[in-house]
Amino acid sequence: MTTTQLATAANPVLRVAPAAPADAAAYFRASLVFHADVSDVASVLAQGGEPGFVVLDSRSTEAWDQGHVPGAVHLPTALIAEQAEQLLDKSVPVVTYCWGPGCNGATRAALALAELGYQVKEMLGGFEYWVREGFEFETWEGRETRESDPLTAPVGADNCGC
Repeated sequence: MTTTQLATAANPVLRVAPAAPADAAAYFRASLVFHADVSDVASVLAQGGEPGFVVLDSRSTEAWDQGHVPGAVHLPTALIAEQAEQLLDKSVPVVTYCWGPGCNGATRAALALAELGYQVKEMLGGFEYWVREGFEFETWEGRETRESDPLTAPVGADNCGC
C-alpha cells in the first residue's frame, strides 16, 4: 500500500472517496428540488404578496396551537388523503414542515401530497428552526418572536450569505 493509500484508509472522511464532480452536482441539484431552507421561505413570505407556494404544517392540532408559521395551512399528515383537495390547489407548490430535523413528519406529508399529484418541497429545519432563526410565529394566544439562536442564524445580519 502506498503512503497516500494508507493515509486515505486511516482518514474517516476520505475512506469512501468523494463523488465525481458531475455526480455530486446532480445529487446536490436534486436535493434542492426536494428541499427549501427556513430562511428562504421566511424571506419570500416577508416580501408580501403572492409567494408562489403554500406552507403546510403537518403536525397535530396541539402542536399547531403551540406555534406555527403565520399564514400556513394546517393539515395533519393523517388527514391529507381526505382533505388536501379541499384546502390546496394542485397548481401551487406546497412546502411542508413539522417539528424539526429530528422529525420526519414533513417528509411523510410531502410523500402523501406527491402521491396525490401535488408539487412539493420539504422545509429543512421545520418549526424548530423557524423559531430558532428568530422568525415570527403564531400560537393560540397570538403572534410571538424569540431572539435568534446564534448557532442557527447570523448575529447582526439580515442573512447568512448562503
